[in-house]
Amino acid sequence: MKQLFIVRHAKSDWGDANLRDFDRPLNHRGHKNAPEMVNRLVEKSIKPDAIVSSPALRAFTTAKYFAAGWQLPAEQLNTNANIYEASLKSLLKVINDFDAEFDKVALFGHNPGLTDLLNYLTGEYISNMPTCSIAIIEFPFDDWKLISSGTGNLVLFDYPKSGLD
Repeated sequence: MKQLFIVRHAKSDWGDANLRDFDRPLNHRGHKNAPEMVNRLVEKSIKPDAIVSSPALRAFTTAKYFAAGWQLPAEQLNTNANIYEASLKSLLKVINDFDAEFDKVALFGHNPGLTDLLNYLTGEYISNMPTCSIAIIEFPFDDWKLISSGTGNLVLFDYPKSGLD
C-alpha cells in the first residue's frame, strides 16, 4: 500500500512587490502554521518516508519545517522543479515517478494544482486546499506508477483553521 501526503505550502508574504513569485517567503502566520501542522501529525505518529517539494521558497521552507518535525534526515528532503506551477497532469507524472522503495511520500506544492490532484485521485470534491493544509491519500498498490484517477482513498484532511487535533 502507498500513502501520499499532499501538503500545500504555508501562508506566504506578498509584501515585496519586487520579488518574483518563486522567491516569496512565508509570512508570520506561515512560520506559525507549519510547525503546528506537522506537530498534529507527529502526535498521531503519522510520518512519511520521504519528502518531495517544489523548489519555490515558500514550499521548500514549509517542507523544511515538516522535515524537522518528522526528524527526517536531510537526504529524505528532495526538490522537483516540475511541481512549481504544475498542472494536474504534471503532478501525476511526478507521483508516478516516485521511487517504489518509499511507501509514504509527502508532496509539497501549490494551488490550484494540489486541489485538482486531490480531487482527481480520490473522486472527492474539496473546493480549495487552504494554505498549510494536509491531505493523506491511501492507494491499494505497491507501485506509484499505478496511481491514477479515482484510485485513492482520502484518509485525512486537515488545515490550520480546522481546529482538529
